[in-house]
Amino acid sequence: MSNYFLSMLPAEELAQLKFIPTLPEFVTWIEQKWGDLPCLSNTVNTYNYKQVCDLVARKRALLNDMGLQKGDKVAILDNSTVEAVEMFLAVTSAGYVAINLPAMLPPQAIVGCCMKFGVKVLAAGKDFMENVKGAPCKVIAITDCADHTAPVATVDKNDPAAIFFTGGTTGAPKGAILPHRALMRGALNGCYAPGKQLGCHRYATVLPLSHVFGLIASTLSALYKGAEWVSAGNVKETISKFPMIKPTYLVAVPGICEILMGLIKMYGVGYLGGNLKYIISGAANVPPKLIGEFDAIGIQLFEGYGMTEGANLTTGNIDVKEKPTSVGKLYPEQEAKVVDGELWFRGDNVFLGYYGEPEKTAETLTPDGWVKTGDLVRFDEEGYMYIVGRIKNLIILSNGENVSPESIEEPFYKDNRLRDCLVKEEDVDGNKVIGIEILPRMEEFGNSPWEEVEAYFKDLVGKVNATLPSTHRVSKITIRKEDFKRSGAMKVLRNQ
Repeated sequence: MSNYFLSMLPAEELAQLKFIPTLPEFVTWIEQKWGDLPCLSNTVNTYNYKQVCDLVARKRALLNDMGLQKGDKVAILDNSTVEAVEMFLAVTSAGYVAINLPAMLPPQAIVGCCMKFGVKVLAAGKDFMENVKGAPCKVIAITDCADHTAPVATVDKNDPAAIFFTGGTTGAPKGAILPHRALMRGALNGCYAPGKQLGCHRYATVLPLSHVFGLIASTLSALYKGAEWVSAGNVKETISKFPMIKPTYLVAVPGICEILMGLIKMYGVGYLGGNLKYIISGAANVPPKLIGEFDAIGIQLFEGYGMTEGANLTTGNIDVKEKPTSVGKLYPEQEAKVVDGELWFRGDNVFLGYYGEPEKTAETLTPDGWVKTGDLVRFDEEGYMYIVGRIKNLIILSNGENVSPESIEEPFYKDNRLRDCLVKEEDVDGNKVIGIEILPRMEEFGNSPWEEVEAYFKDLVGKVNATLPSTHRVSKITIRKEDFKRSGAMKVLRNQ
């Protein structure tokens, strides 16, 4: 068991936290443990843990009264609302399987998802009722609940609890099935941070609940800790109300962190409410410059690594000032090994497979429980992990050598004037070469003419090339004026 994480919490708080393997047990525990503490808030109304758990019990009763059977699929379509969290807890604590649908899905895609996963009930927010009229299943309002309560179900920790869409930056989305133990191990991992954590934080929720990072680290971990979860519904509205919310804790992707830093530079650090202590960021590269900027105003920006198939939280790094390019150390109760450069891991956080896709499951999940991540990594002598690249992104050179584009990108990210970059194979006069697209931080150049921006990065490419083998050097340079296409998690999409 790793002391790196366990030693972060005060001893009296560590003694209070235990691994709770199922959602029904979790819902019962948080009601008893946190009772009258504020639990969920929409910035207008705040409900304590007892009130929330009572509403969850009434939603469980509503679902049970529909004649659902254990393991039936219930889809949830809403923004990041109090009611969406309650419905997720109701579905999973009643023994059904929750599927949080992305809010941007068009009506045709909603129908397709319901058919693919055999959804029996779809709970929709008021803003989505028009979009779900064609759903091939029973549709209810997400605010609905019975006038009576129902007890939590009895489930096994290995039973399916939720299905999340995953596709990363390449490939078609797949439905990753996460059992109760995986969600709860991920939620417990999200409780580890320096200093007092229990019953004292306010989370501003800016990630969608359809994203495993938003559901686990920003929601279940918050409830595990007895924190107050606050959301105005969507990221724009929530961020606009930061001065009122006064969050102490934030879980966000780097793109949102960049937006927040821009707002700070425009309106001052008080825009964040004055109480923010921690930001947990992941899902994409976290620039060291951004870590330094937040540190300068007294906010600790931590980073980590995870994937949907591992309940999102696999490693974490609180030593970002000393190890700014590392994604940290493994969370407790996990095994990891490096096979031909690729990270494999296993533990309670491992998924069950991809829904209806046994061949793709076999490609990722071994019979003895190892997840083959597809990520190329290295560990230093102190156990800190570094992402070197991704197997699917490898560029095959004319001499047959495999080159990781991420390994070429890494030195570029050390430059504070670069926001993002993308290395890929290019065709120049019929020859295959390595090219790079660069997105500048234009605010770093002031009123400089575009020609100076181009000259700066051409010079940077030259400096980086001088450190690379001749076969790895960048031959084509594109300086972008427009942002890259990005995934829902704000990752740069490589197939563009």
